[in-house]
Amino acid sequence: MKVLILSCNTGGGHNAAAQAIAEAIREHGDCAEVLDYLSLAGNGVSKLVGDGYVKVVKKAPAMFGVAYKLGMVVSRLMKKSPVYYANARMAHYLEEYLQENPVDAIVMPHLYPAETITYMRRNGFALPLTVAVMTDYTCIPFWEETDCDYYITPHKKLHPEIIKRGIPAYKLKAFGIPVSRQCREDISREQARDMLGMEQEKKYFLLAAGSMGTKAIVHILELLLAMRSKKENLVVICGSNQKLKKKLQQKYKNRKEVRLVGYTKKMPLYLKACDVIFTKPGGLTSTEAAVSGIPIVHIRPIPGCETENRRFFRMLGMSVSGKTAIGQVVSGVRLIHDEKKVKRMLEAQKREINPDASEELYYFLNAEKRIVNVRFTENMKKMHK
Repeated sequence: MKVLILSCNTGGGHNAAAQAIAEAIREHGDCAEVLDYLSLAGNGVSKLVGDGYVKVVKKAPAMFGVAYKLGMVVSRLMKKSPVYYANARMAHYLEEYLQENPVDAIVMPHLYPAETITYMRRNGFALPLTVAVMTDYTCIPFWEETDCDYYITPHKKLHPEIIKRGIPAYKLKAFGIPVSRQCREDISREQARDMLGMEQEKKYFLLAAGSMGTKAIVHILELLLAMRSKKENLVVICGSNQKLKKKLQQKYKNRKEVRLVGYTKKMPLYLKACDVIFTKPGGLTSTEAAVSGIPIVHIRPIPGCETENRRFFRMLGMSVSGKTAIGQVVSGVRLIHDEKKVKRMLEAQKREINPDASEELYYFLNAEKRIVNVRFTENMKKMHK
């Protein structure tokens, strides 16, 4: 089986999900190609879109929230959005790629390529099995205007919302959000700390700024340092935000209780090693934390889908939060000392989040591609008559 996984550089979560899916496929001896979908039109296009997204998120997150709300309105009022027409322009690039690199299935942990696939399907392009993967705990704007064979959803409790928006129930598969095997490995806290050179007798708060880093984490760090006890240390993951890391290094270089980490591939180990995580409520990050079994404090979300992610996790008892940074820190400090609450939260995470989403997706693809490829072969024959 050969699978093409189309992602997009708008935040690290989509790419992380893509890599987790590819990892599972390759472990079974099959082929998986992860492709930055917009790079088909040139690296300049991909960089323009990716950099634009990052700038909005970092500099003006409120604008993202406004765009999200506007998208919800457009979804209700228009049959086809500007997002659909913009991504339709990618159809011929993708068709050319598929002709040169035929595959058994296309998997999309991002909306944009799903829009392109929809245009191609409705305009007679021959396609293999197409599967979209939702990476937020809500139905974001414009999913309902896409037409893929199947949709992998984060949780069955989201299905009423998704169906109401117009996606048929038979297309929904609640496998969960795919995470890497490292998050699922059975490593004890003691083992993880040994591997990372962390003190066994301390308690650790993990502050995760996300793949791009976030200024909100600076305020959380300051408050935690003021409220923590001497037995509690902090690990701060700054992501790819080098300015954030340098700023914190200058300020806290003499604070032994603070460990500063830039972009790292050891995030799964830190999740295993620490006692409580403070993180923005990204869909992938929150899922990785839940699969790793670490109590979660959600900090201020980027308005839009992250707001919904936080609401969903709190509703099911998988995280705590607060309206303000002080409220969030107080919640985290209380949580690290409340063994009963920690136990309930970890039980909820284990009950509600599927750690084996990527495995289930692999077996599903392997079974379904045989059926869909019959249709694909017939369409190709018709095109070449």
